[in-house]
Amino acid sequence: MAKKGNRVQVILECTEQKEAGVPGMSRYITTKNKKNTTERLELKKYNPFLKKVTVHKEIK
Repeated sequence: MAKKGNRVQVILECTEQKEAGVPGMSRYITTKNKKNTTERLELKKYNPFLKKVTVHKEIK
């Protein structure tokens, strides 16, 4: 069996939708290298509920 190493799965959740109180939840699953990126991940991703690109932050 192959060793996975330092890569871990993280969930990204939309911050703008949470603040606006729009129903539904835009989430993405991705991986990051825990050794190189110790802080929480922030990426711009498409939110289908708001129909625009928004900032998605890593949640626990």
